[in-house]
Amino acid sequence: MFDNLTNKLDSIFKKLRSKGVLTEDNINESLREVRLALLEADVNFKVVKEFIEKVKVRAVGQEVLKSLTPGQQVIKVVHEELIELLSGGTHAPAPLNPKKDKLNIWMMAGLQGSGKTTAAAKLANLMKKQGYRPMLAAGDIYRPAAIQQLEVLGQKIDVPVFSLGDKVSPVEICKKAKEAAEAKDCNLLILDTAGRLHIDEELMKELQDIREAVSPSETFLVCDAMIGQDAVNVAKQFHESIGTTGLILSKLDGDARGGAILSIRSVTGQPIRFASVGEKIEDLELFLPERMASRILGMGDVIGLIEKVKDSISMDEAEAMKEKMQNQSFTFEDFRKQLKAIKSMGSLDSILNMIPGVGKNLPKEAMEESDVQMRRFEAIINSMTLEERLTPDLINSSRKQRIARGSGTSVQEINQLIKQFDQLKKMMKMFQKQTQKKRFGRFNPAR
Repeated sequence: MFDNLTNKLDSIFKKLRSKGVLTEDNINESLREVRLALLEADVNFKVVKEFIEKVKVRAVGQEVLKSLTPGQQVIKVVHEELIELLSGGTHAPAPLNPKKDKLNIWMMAGLQGSGKTTAAAKLANLMKKQGYRPMLAAGDIYRPAAIQQLEVLGQKIDVPVFSLGDKVSPVEICKKAKEAAEAKDCNLLILDTAGRLHIDEELMKELQDIREAVSPSETFLVCDAMIGQDAVNVAKQFHESIGTTGLILSKLDGDARGGAILSIRSVTGQPIRFASVGEKIEDLELFLPERMASRILGMGDVIGLIEKVKDSISMDEAEAMKEKMQNQSFTFEDFRKQLKAIKSMGSLDSILNMIPGVGKNLPKEAMEESDVQMRRFEAIINSMTLEERLTPDLINSSRKQRIARGSGTSVQEINQLIKQFDQLKKMMKMFQKQTQKKRFGRFNPAR
């Protein structure tokens, strides 16, 4: 979503870093370009004006102009002010401490098409991983298939879904859902309410009635990050009408300009609690201003990447894989597991963009081609028998033809995979030898 903004800011900062000495004129010129980049990214003009003024006050101060690396100091100031803008001055994530010994009720609100139902299921899945016992309530009786969609998602994550069909009022559904959650000893009830194509009195009255009936501890507004400045107006109106306690940003993996995200915290005063960063049910994360600011400036998100790896690969699996690499017993079966783990973490593009200085330096076309190549490799390995995956030396020309037919690829592609697999094993062997040399010097422990 932030590709264009990131690229423009990176270009501006490259010019700054190349200057050995900075003057007020240099800084003013760079900040004019930053202002233009933010406005083009659809950031609210008042927010841009205040942001640039704050950066300018700090950037022309002695700490920057007399620094040994003035260009980097300016970037540091922009980064810190961006965190301030996204956090509203509170750099820690907004407090969200549901009690495990009682029923917590969270109400989801938003316009139709904002991704509210999917966000409700993603939130239930995230909280379930944290040890809660969630239940989902299907309170959207107006949108066709909304109830069925929630039931399918609930079944996918093994979370119960309470529904009374589309003939009962949403207020009554939410009241009965509360009773059902208490009876089933759930400690988190997430209410999926109805949306409209636009804000109207009927929608707000219904949400107000639900709030009065069940007294939710949290009221989350799901905002579509792709609708630009309208997201800010929607957030303001919902907060004034029903008193939202936080925002959930959906569709952050889209290709819109994304500037509304930088505006929404400042204009509404509401904390951004969660961000949906992909289509998968696992693609919901706690919104951390520092990480988002780093991503926007192309600095990556190493901690976020580590968390993704931890969710996809257990410590036991990592240790077992390490041993196989060390004793050269790595097989196509292990390679298949690795590809599956990488796929569960998201696209290669999103993973590489979390590594500082890597994602932004690789052409998008190359990363998309790599994603396609990974899918081809996985299809080839899936078309092998278990015996072939465990003993790659068995794969002769006739077996290659069978595997090619089964995977919809060619023999040449299978040869390419085997070649890269052999190269990977050689690299592991070389790495192992270098590690031993560093550890033992000239002493050979085998003697």
